[in-house]
Amino acid sequence: MTKLWVLGQLAIALSVAGSAIATSIPSMTAQASEGNVEPETNTVERLGPEAALPPFSHLPIAPPPATTVEEWIAQIDASLTQITGVRVEETEAGLQLVLEIAEGDLPTPATQTVGNALIAEIPNAVLALPDGNSFEQFAPAEGIALVSVTNEPGDLVRVAITGTDAPPVAEVTATGLAVTLGDTVVGAEDEAIQVLVTGEQDEGYNPSSATTATRTDTPLRDIPQSIQVVPQQVLQDQQAYRLDEALRNVPGVTRAFSGPFSVSTFTIRGFTANENSGNNFLRNGLPDPTAGGVLELPGIEQVEVLRGPASVLFGFGNPGGTINLVTKQPLSEPFYEVEATIGNYDFYRGAIDLSGPLNDSGTVLYRLNSSYRNSGYFVDFFDSEYFGISPVVSFNLNERTSLALDGEFVEVSSGNYSGVPLSGILLSNPNGEIPRNRNYAEPFSGSNQKISGIGYRLEHQFSDTWTLRNTFRASFRRYYDNYTIPTGGPILDGRTLNRFYREFELNQDTYALTTDFVGSFSTGSIQHEFTVGLDLNRFTQQSIGSNTATQIDLFNPVYNQPLGPLELIFEDDAQRNSLGIYIQDQVILAENLRLLLGLRFDTFGQDTLDLFADTEINQSGNAFSPRVGIVYQPIPPVSLYASYSRSFAPPSVGTDINRTPFLPERGTQYEFGVKTDLSDRLSATLAFYDLTRTNVLTTDLIDPRFSVQTGEQRSRGIEFTIGGEILPGWNIIGGYAYTNAEVTQDNTPELIGNQLNNTPRNAFNLWTTYEIQAGDLQGLGLGLGLFFVGDRQGDLANTFKIPSYLRTDAAIFYSRNRFRAAINFKNLFDVDFFDFALNRNRLSYGEPFTVQGTISWEF
Repeated sequence: MTKLWVLGQLAIALSVAGSAIATSIPSMTAQASEGNVEPETNTVERLGPEAALPPFSHLPIAPPPATTVEEWIAQIDASLTQITGVRVEETEAGLQLVLEIAEGDLPTPATQTVGNALIAEIPNAVLALPDGNSFEQFAPAEGIALVSVTNEPGDLVRVAITGTDAPPVAEVTATGLAVTLGDTVVGAEDEAIQVLVTGEQDEGYNPSSATTATRTDTPLRDIPQSIQVVPQQVLQDQQAYRLDEALRNVPGVTRAFSGPFSVSTFTIRGFTANENSGNNFLRNGLPDPTAGGVLELPGIEQVEVLRGPASVLFGFGNPGGTINLVTKQPLSEPFYEVEATIGNYDFYRGAIDLSGPLNDSGTVLYRLNSSYRNSGYFVDFFDSEYFGISPVVSFNLNERTSLALDGEFVEVSSGNYSGVPLSGILLSNPNGEIPRNRNYAEPFSGSNQKISGIGYRLEHQFSDTWTLRNTFRASFRRYYDNYTIPTGGPILDGRTLNRFYREFELNQDTYALTTDFVGSFSTGSIQHEFTVGLDLNRFTQQSIGSNTATQIDLFNPVYNQPLGPLELIFEDDAQRNSLGIYIQDQVILAENLRLLLGLRFDTFGQDTLDLFADTEINQSGNAFSPRVGIVYQPIPPVSLYASYSRSFAPPSVGTDINRTPFLPERGTQYEFGVKTDLSDRLSATLAFYDLTRTNVLTTDLIDPRFSVQTGEQRSRGIEFTIGGEILPGWNIIGGYAYTNAEVTQDNTPELIGNQLNNTPRNAFNLWTTYEIQAGDLQGLGLGLGLFFVGDRQGDLANTFKIPSYLRTDAAIFYSRNRFRAAINFKNLFDVDFFDFALNRNRLSYGEPFTVQGTISWEF
């Protein structure tokens, strides 16, 4: 009605002014009635919690009196809107600010952030509250210090929402609320303003995207393959500072080999991923075999696990899956965190995380993560010491070009533990039971490992749609140990364990260079997100080992006995070079239908020099690795997907009876499933797969001293994962995996049908936390975790089983502003269990009950 009244008055004035002016009425009235555009949320640099709001010098000066009919019309159209009520309502997402207006339309606000405050300026408006001309509410929700609404000169109303530590992130819309007209509430949803305050954007337990599957930051729901992310918040809540602890949250991934605080090997969907299996370990998407030796995770932002073949993007790799460690990157705001942990078994650890700008303009940023640990272990005479540091410096060279340099150095020294035998543990022994803390290694044995790396990432944007990326990483591993290992032979008298003592030295160097061109374009109504790239990789390894035999009594061990002379048993020098060219097209056929097409060609050469036997083996070959996938979304929250992909793994060193070098192993997978967003912050994935590994070595029936590549292994299974926030403060990450991995072809008939070792048919994990959101106990939280691993075969011959177990973890924590304290209980009920087995005499106990307390400060 207000607009009709204004137009009526205009008609009277124009009839007096004359016909010459009246001819301009249509164009001016069209402008006067033009609708508002949808507002935007703008963000500027955070200035810190103490920053004051500056004067609004840019506000318009009150207009002078009208001297023409045109000015008079504009002033009437800009008549002030009265805001008669303000309400602050807490929602699941944050805060909702409702502004009630007396009549008319509320003008579109302009938003910006200043310091820690979100500012919304509403033009041509006045605050006319029943109890005054201003509104304030302190601490209406966690993370929000103040909400204020005030009148400002120039007929402006200013809304200021101030965060406690950071500026809020807000969405300003003109829909979603009723408008109060006098005392009557009507449903005019297009005449209200809603300010939705969500605080700092933090995906918590539900990261929405990952780079591992496509080399681009693709939403997980648009990827036609199973991928799981273990985010930073989970690592923090669980105090998971080792890679094997992080991967407990990924169903279908189990430990296949790992000494305490040592290099880890895992099985994914039944197949082994280790540092020698190709590119199953990545760091920021680049091949890095040393990533399996990352014992601490202070510089890791999140761990991404892509299940199934990934050769289409990364080349060599076993078909089970790929583990990508995504490192922490520099922040534009100053950030400093110090953390200290103490626990039983003489566990002491400290870590720092520092970041911020290095110059006044903020174009040069840095991040520095470092940690030190000194700890014992639950087995006899085993100590470990760790130090790691990982700096990153980034340069914003101009608006379209950026460069980041990163480095890493790790050194770890530890004792030696090689597990315990079946006899006296799982099998009865007339001499008694072996205690869990027994260590059959020598007290003086141990290892020292140094890992270093350096790399860069250069990006240049040629346009808004095309970007060139060039990345390089060189990593170096120097490993030495002297260790005592039980043999796999029987313990004939029930107490004498045959062992061998070995001195071993290993040097590995890895160089990876990747250049790709990423862009988007359209062909008619079809959109394409296109990637083409080239990889160059070099891997070198030198190893030497010497052995001597020794024995020990299981029930009355005597250590530090004289050893016999060492005998050289191997000395190798190997090098592998590879070149890969790949293309990928993410095709958007419709808003709810996507295709993923990829093809890679690899050529490689591998030379192995056996210095001990004075022989050399040269191998080379080519491989094509395709991938095809489709994603269909019948409704926005649900994605149905299917995919086909292939992989190839490095050929085993050696030849068949005809002196023909072995070919690469191949993997073929079919997968389909469903991904769904159960809410804005909770997602789930259900996957079904059929994965076959071919060209597996098996015994040559003509001459058992040789092998032939006629073996085949197959894994079929179902995986379910869920992660995110169920309710405000209640987080969850969990999953279930059914894995049926077996030998399907082999020249040894007894092996056909056998289950692959260290692979449980059933595995389940659940970790959940709840943090109180308001009141005197705000910031107090509890965590509970259940980790079930079913029984599994201890060797490929299936001669013994490793029993199942259920491990329970718990946590209690308190966080307030920049302080956090936590106590984590691992294996709360002190369950005896085994992580893996290498043979009948090498079962590795899992850790017993441990408790660790952590305090951290941000400043």
